[in-house]
Amino acid sequence: MPSNKADNPEIVQPFWTHAQQLEKMPPCQAQCPNSGDIRGWLGIIAQHEKNGLSLDDAYDLAWEKLVDLNPFPATVGRICPHPCESRCTRDGKDGSVSINAMERFLGDWGITRGLALPRTDGNRYSESIGVIGSGPASLSFAYQMARRGYPVTIYEKDSLPGGMLRHAIPDYRLPREILDAEIQRIFDLRISMVRGVEAGKEIPFEELKKRHRLMFLGMGAQSARKLEIEGEQGPGVISGIEYLSQRKRGIQTRIGKRVVVIGGGNTAIDAARSARRDGAEVTILYRRSLEEMPAATHEVEDAVEENIQLKFLAAPTRILRDGLVVTGIEFQNMSLGEADEHGRQRPVPIPGDIHVLETDTVLVAVSQEPGWLGLNPEHEGKKWLHTKEDGKLEDDLWAGGDDRGPGIASRAVAQGRLAAEAVHAELRGEAKPDGWRMRPAVETGSVKADYYAKQARGSQLRRPPEQWLEQPDLEIDNTITSEQARTEAQRCMSCGLCFGCEQCFMFCNAEGFTRTEEGEPGHYYTLALDACEGCGKCIEICPCGYLEARDKSIW
Repeated sequence: MPSNKADNPEIVQPFWTHAQQLEKMPPCQAQCPNSGDIRGWLGIIAQHEKNGLSLDDAYDLAWEKLVDLNPFPATVGRICPHPCESRCTRDGKDGSVSINAMERFLGDWGITRGLALPRTDGNRYSESIGVIGSGPASLSFAYQMARRGYPVTIYEKDSLPGGMLRHAIPDYRLPREILDAEIQRIFDLRISMVRGVEAGKEIPFEELKKRHRLMFLGMGAQSARKLEIEGEQGPGVISGIEYLSQRKRGIQTRIGKRVVVIGGGNTAIDAARSARRDGAEVTILYRRSLEEMPAATHEVEDAVEENIQLKFLAAPTRILRDGLVVTGIEFQNMSLGEADEHGRQRPVPIPGDIHVLETDTVLVAVSQEPGWLGLNPEHEGKKWLHTKEDGKLEDDLWAGGDDRGPGIASRAVAQGRLAAEAVHAELRGEAKPDGWRMRPAVETGSVKADYYAKQARGSQLRRPPEQWLEQPDLEIDNTITSEQARTEAQRCMSCGLCFGCEQCFMFCNAEGFTRTEEGEPGHYYTLALDACEGCGKCIEICPCGYLEARDKSIW
């Protein structure tokens, strides 16, 4: 006859039913290159009434939390391919939260309100910090060091800061006034800048190391790679990055009526769409398939909307000329073979399948690499700088951005920030912060999507496609309204953190949950551990995965 608890006092309630409150990393944050606290700033807006905040005050606080890690929300909110949205729990229910549109809204909100970037404290330190370059990685690093109280000097070869953000991204994606406003806020932290000086050339690198306690290298990757094919040298063949830069600088670049762009990344798409705005018929040649194209999907779709032709599995083999004039490009059709070291199928030539496409201008956008100049000894002839995870290259030398390998702007911002955090800890003799990625992640299935009402993803207003080429430099996308932002923020499921739904409070028979006197996002109820009876009901009904079973070791 089976025994029961009354017959055998050694049988106890299983330990795993006893609850604990444990904040976890949401999937959107895990996917963000900068580990942005997306749930945090969305929660401030979504829960503003619960916390006694006006909507305007909530927007101010959300902006402040956002810029703690990223001083460019209006910029990144326009150009980031938003990988965070691909991991949003809502995606499988009714569409992911429009995180990118929300970031853009808050970025524009901060500009309109004239909000100043927050300092960490009132400390001032004497250690001088030198920064080479003024792209997103360098500016992110400079911001994080300056707000901590360090004197920072940036050395920039151009007259204006911004790097690739300024000189390569077309105005229809990133208006200059937006970038100018966000960069100016950084320099308002009393950052100095030496303009028109190419570090390693006009000023020897060793001299810079003597001037400063430590250096940060953020030169980017602005030197275009060659195709290394016959006919490449000469007029009519321009690097995509050079064409974009000249166009942004107002330099007249002569391109023909038929333009072929080589490449499949964002630079290739930007070059193709810019050439289209300059009145050309444009074809993109890419040696792999559409599925493997690294450019942002929505940018590719917009290119197709602008009647740009895409030829996949096509590799250029020769540029044809009549004297110096480009007349066409010869390309080899390819098929996909075995996977390479990155898991992508290698393009393999199809024997004899060679074709010619008539053209008078070729824009090459296959990749970029750093221009090292006098810094060669520092990277020992390597193509990219190989640093530690936090960006440290060697003693008193750190790096970030595209000189460590090509990537998106949010990745560069993250590298600058992480380097600054590590530098500050090292200079002050403190432990390096572990960061968010050390926290446990929300497990698949622990967020109960069925609890949340269906609420369709908000749509971002766009100019009609027929106007895109009529007003070529005008932004295509519009910033969402305040009402749209409030509604979209409320769609966040607060994965891994309490949002005050009251389910635990209402269902606990032991009255183990009490309301906090002054609630704030993520902290509305306190669990009395000694009151928990181990029924596990609160764990079962918690919709966001904040409550979980206590580990046996602590029970």
